[in-house]
Amino acid sequence: MNAIITVVGNDKVGIIAKVSAFLAERGINIEDISQTVLSGNFVMMMMVSLSSCSKGLEDIKKELSGLGDTLNVSISLMHEKVFSAMHRI
Repeated sequence: MNAIITVVGNDKVGIIAKVSAFLAERGINIEDISQTVLSGNFVMMMMVSLSSCSKGLEDIKKELSGLGDTLNVSISLMHEKVFSAMHRI
């Protein structure tokens, strides 16, 4: 199962490292990643594979939200099918 993770907030050192470490610790593989800084705002989008993760989507969402609070950024996770349906023309 694939999912989309978005991270948005003020740019600072360590955001990518901490999010990547969080994912690696849970067996979540980063399939694709894009990030940029727009006027001091950090924006990252990742497609991840949850096939090797033993936790459910809702548990990962809660944990990512907590990590976002720690980093003072907004982190969201949604199933790839939901994301695709939302962005279909």
